[in-house]
Amino acid sequence: MTTTTRDLIFTETWSVPEFKAMQGIVEMEVKRNEATGKYFFDYKFGSGACSHRAAEGTMDNPAISSVISSTTGEKFFLLHQRGEGGGATTMFKL
Repeated sequence: MTTTTRDLIFTETWSVPEFKAMQGIVEMEVKRNEATGKYFFDYKFGSGACSHRAAEGTMDNPAISSVISSTTGEKFFLLHQRGEGGGATTMFKL
């Protein structure tokens, strides 16, 4: 299922433990670029962007999504609060 919110197209979403297992990693670090002030997460094989809530550390249900910018076409991972950004959140399946 693909969800679009603002200028991002969310193509797939994982819990943090699912993402770590998929990547074969034990830990990830959230860092701040001192030159730009932007936050990102770093792991053994790459890095990804952080939402404002991720940067603030105020998430109670963190998730990582594969997203595509609808304006630039750039594909990247985004650490965010599940359901953040106005997209749909699955409540249950029948």
